[in-house]
Amino acid sequence: MKYLILILTIAAFTSIILGFTLSVAYSEKLIGSGVAVLFLVVFPLFSYHRWKDKDPKDYMINKENLDKMRENQKRTKKY
Repeated sequence: MKYLILILTIAAFTSIILGFTLSVAYSEKLIGSGVAVLFLVVFPLFSYHRWKDKDPKDYMINKENLDKMRENQKRTKKY
């Protein structure tokens, strides 16, 4: 998965750069397809890859997590 994301990212950026540097009739299509691949394919794949084994409840702000953050601040705060 990591290598697929890397390859797609490189391909998208290459397409965008070639669209700006080449003066051909389809240069706008190169830029547009590169941007579309980045935002519609690469970013969702990257997000899924990074979050697949994590619990979203650990990142939500609730009473328990607020208490943990306050305790951690008290322990690390130095005057």
